[in-house]
Amino acid sequence: MDLYNKPNNGQAILKRAVIYLRVSTEEQVENYSLDTQEDICRKEAIKRGYEILMIFREEGRSAKSIVGRPVLINLLEYCRKNKEQISAVFVYRIDRISRQTSDYLAIRKKLAENGVNILSASEPTGDSPTEKLVETILAGFAQLDNDIRGERARNGLRARFLSGLISSPPPCGYILKSGYAVKDPETYDKMKKAWDLMTTGTKSIKEMKNIMNMWGMRKKTGTRVHEISISTLHRIFRSKFYMGILVSRRNPDEVRGQHTPMISEQQFYRVQAILDGRNPNKIALAHRMRDNPTFPLRRFAKCGKCGAAMSGAWSKGRTAKYAYYRCSKLCTGTSIRVAVLEDDLLILLKRITPTEECLELCINFIQTQYYRRLSRLQKLRNEADGEIAKLYEIRKQLVEKNLSGVYSDEIFKEQQAMIEDKILKAQIAKHDETFQKYDVTKITDFMKTLMADLAESYKRSDISQKKALLGSIFPSGVVWSYPGISNPQIRPIYQSISSAGEGGISLGGEGGIRTHGGYKPHRFSRPARSTALPPLQ
Repeated sequence: MDLYNKPNNGQAILKRAVIYLRVSTEEQVENYSLDTQEDICRKEAIKRGYEILMIFREEGRSAKSIVGRPVLINLLEYCRKNKEQISAVFVYRIDRISRQTSDYLAIRKKLAENGVNILSASEPTGDSPTEKLVETILAGFAQLDNDIRGERARNGLRARFLSGLISSPPPCGYILKSGYAVKDPETYDKMKKAWDLMTTGTKSIKEMKNIMNMWGMRKKTGTRVHEISISTLHRIFRSKFYMGILVSRRNPDEVRGQHTPMISEQQFYRVQAILDGRNPNKIALAHRMRDNPTFPLRRFAKCGKCGAAMSGAWSKGRTAKYAYYRCSKLCTGTSIRVAVLEDDLLILLKRITPTEECLELCINFIQTQYYRRLSRLQKLRNEADGEIAKLYEIRKQLVEKNLSGVYSDEIFKEQQAMIEDKILKAQIAKHDETFQKYDVTKITDFMKTLMADLAESYKRSDISQKKALLGSIFPSGVVWSYPGISNPQIRPIYQSISSAGEGGISLGGEGGIRTHGGYKPHRFSRPARSTALPPLQ
């Protein structure tokens, strides 16, 4: 703001005024620069006999609202404080104050309360009733012009959207070039690799964040560059843009984009299932324990006195060091030699090893169910194509009814979410390749080798394999009862295999099955039989 207090050609000036100048970024190109406005306003003020006390310059601000226009706020405050001296505010045009009629009238009323009029340097404005009417009409024309521009812009954006082009910056992996989204040579391959990794179902969003940041991928916001956050990844892996579909919050339609899809539609819906917690590849893993080959049962074996996990430690003897397990809470001073606890564990594994007959029956059952499910899966795939086509047609009709006003936005969003969920399930059923990834012959051969003798399998395994084996058999670990391992809880699948020769495959409850009456080191009771497994559909 500049201060002026000069006489006009030596004549006494009784009227004083201020000048308000505003220009948006676009208008500077159209010769509405602040200097041009100031020159015209000065000449008009001199012509009307006003002395200019202050000039308020506001650059790069839109007149759609008065929010975010600090110089205009300063102008109003200045006029209030100096209302005894100021009688007018000169502007180049009425729309410099506001392009919204209601806002303009509110500002004019605010200034009028302090005895200040708004005078346009290029339009017929003044104090007479006719001039005030013209002023109001001009303010209305400014809003009309603004509304027409806005409507044209919206129609242009919608037409661009319907043609398969975006108007905002594309997501990670793409860049905007000559109005088209094209592959970003720096990030496209990395982003595709991230989608492929996410499709496996083995990585969480947090793990993907660390991996992608380690790859050097970054998010750009204007001129700023930051690491990719978890919330950003949620938006990325929910975006249909990557499978070639454009969606918009303003437009209910979904259109095929002109950009190159990064992933297939099937891959997109598989990732959605994973994010929704319906991971078809999710596998129960063994409880995590620290890798120490000397103490493979640390934190897996529990104290029979207090239930705390057993810890491992070395004890120094006269000639050597000896490895011991003991209660981590030290509820008892008794320590157990590593060899003693593991010997009892090996006896337990020997006892629960299924007989050759039971194992053969179980393998035959697995093969039968595998091929039965494979046949049913093929049938579901054949039916899924028709179901998906119907769902797409229903979604199209839903959009048309929303646009025509038959369905409100709330009903539209609710129905659209239901259809999207059905499409997701149909896509997963159609493109589920889980069975094709596995060779049932190799799996059953592995089972024969592993379960022919569980104790021997344990002994020849490394530390990570031992943890996986024990975690798959004993979900709650084993309990040391000073002495001996007592009452271990066995997973239903092992219970089923052990009882296969006693009347078919059986399966226990979700929590596993405990042995009868407690386990003695040289006497192990066969786990109780449970209800028959229903045929898999």
